[in-house]
Amino acid sequence: MPAKNPLTGTAADLNLASMAEMFADETKAREFLESTRWPDGPVCPRCKGKEVAKLTPKEGSRSPVRPGVYNCRDCRKQFTVKIGTIMEESKIPICKWLMAMHLMTSSKKGVSSHQIARECGVTQKSAWFMNHRIRKAMELPEGEPPLKGTVEADEVYIGGKPRHGTGPHKRGRGTDKAPVAVLVERDGNVRVKHVQDVTSDTLVENICINVDPSARIVTDEYAAYTGLGAAFAGGHITVNHSAKIYVNIDGEHVNTAESFNSLLKRGHYGIFHHLSKVHLPRYCSEFEFRWNRRKITDGERIVEVIKGIEGKRLMYRQSCEAA
Repeated sequence: MPAKNPLTGTAADLNLASMAEMFADETKAREFLESTRWPDGPVCPRCKGKEVAKLTPKEGSRSPVRPGVYNCRDCRKQFTVKIGTIMEESKIPICKWLMAMHLMTSSKKGVSSHQIARECGVTQKSAWFMNHRIRKAMELPEGEPPLKGTVEADEVYIGGKPRHGTGPHKRGRGTDKAPVAVLVERDGNVRVKHVQDVTSDTLVENICINVDPSARIVTDEYAAYTGLGAAFAGGHITVNHSAKIYVNIDGEHVNTAESFNSLLKRGHYGIFHHLSKVHLPRYCSEFEFRWNRRKITDGERIVEVIKGIEGKRLMYRQSCEAA
């Protein structure tokens, strides 16, 4: 039998008020995670077997079994709902993981590890690692359909203001800041990627990989986009920003992409303050996740994150590598 959801109603009804009791009760938090991850009943993460038995502590036992432990009858291995997810081997309670997921999915511009640490009652180091593992769960799954219709392409540069006295620094496309390529489907999804440079080869390749050939591409007048029209049935339309034109005579623009860029920058300047190039792809995944699910409720977003925890691991040494 599938684990019973401790909360009444649908995912759309989940919010801070309805989840408050779950955040304070580890048993209810675990049952919620089990019912969301295994809607048709527990599944062994090792052999995918469904013949499992829930272990219960024996009366008078000196070492009773932990709550939420299952035994697979096929591979004879024990497991919990954390096994095979970003939470595997974590000693942080599930209720605190769910609190962190709620804060990250409901905060439009993100939430810092210091805030997570204060709200969840963990150290800043633990909160920082939790955040990155949750961002790992937010990554775009393989096999996602390409963007279609009208697709706006733009770039945004992530990095702090140069320190005083460090000499002249170029701005715009000549900057030393980390470039991020942004593709936005008009009234649809976004694809965000930290790229090494903004050359024609890099930007055009990224567009061809992520956009359907039937689409129409809209960009500014940057020369790197020249020749895109031949690769897409809808053609390539440019908006001359250097002439202070932001909506052309046909009503075309890249304002949707600019809106996403502003969210990413506000998160950088106002919340995180410093985004290293090493971790930037995961921050991009976080903002991409929220944008693509902006039309659903906070409760539905936390369910979407839980669906993404399966089969993903991020070790602390990996998250710190070259940081």
